[in-house]
Amino acid sequence: MGQQRRKYTDDYKAGAVERLYEPGATQGSVAKELGITGTQLKTWRLEIEAFGSVEAKRRQQADAAELVRLRKDNKRLAEEVEILHIGETIFRHWSEDNGRALFSLRGR
Repeated sequence: MGQQRRKYTDDYKAGAVERLYEPGATQGSVAKELGITGTQLKTWRLEIEAFGSVEAKRRQQADAAELVRLRKDNKRLAEEVEILHIGETIFRHWSEDNGRALFSLRGR
């Protein structure tokens, strides 16, 4: 069977990247000590450098997901408002037509 994917905490990732900045540390040596691949360590380092921290990356992803949700909600609400405007227009025309019919019946 395949290996189960390991999960690492944000603190663990940050600590691993911090070890890269110790004198004499290389990506390969730190990765070997921690039992991870050099590629994984490099990915963590690039993420932290790009976003400031792993937590900042997660916040940015959460904000992006919320923005997508809010845009969907906004679109749905705009469609509902449009439907209400159409209904209002139809009702207005219907009531004007019926109003004329009522007035013409009263005038007989």
